[in-house]
Amino acid sequence: MERMIIFCMLFFCSSTALTAASPKTVKYRQLLKAIRQLEMTVKDKDVELLYTPENPADECLSTAVTCFQSGTLKLQPENSQVNSTFTHAVKAFKRLILSDSGKRCESSCESYEKKTPKEFLKSFEKLIQKVIR
Repeated sequence: MERMIIFCMLFFCSSTALTAASPKTVKYRQLLKAIRQLEMTVKDKDVELLYTPENPADECLSTAVTCFQSGTLKLQPENSQVNSTFTHAVKAFKRLILSDSGKRCESSCESYEKKTPKEFLKSFEKLIQKVIR
């Protein structure tokens, strides 16, 4: 009977460990949540357009993330009522680090088209989803 209980406990623990998300995946999911919060609270009219990487090559993912990081610092809250939510979401991007693939990327932030803050955030969301997969 004891062996059966121990076996069941080991089976449960090992299956739980296999299904747990990696810390990186959890971090990226938190970033997606922060992006969605920003989409609802960002000022989109009469603001600076931002360089927006779209569909970067795999060797340019790190460069694209750097462009998004610097772009998020230029975002503005829609109004003073959403300022704390906005500030909290922006802080999440300051800690974002994507490992470099080691390949050389020929593009820079300035080589991408400038878009509105909401379009910028939609593209950032797509990039993070690509990284998760």
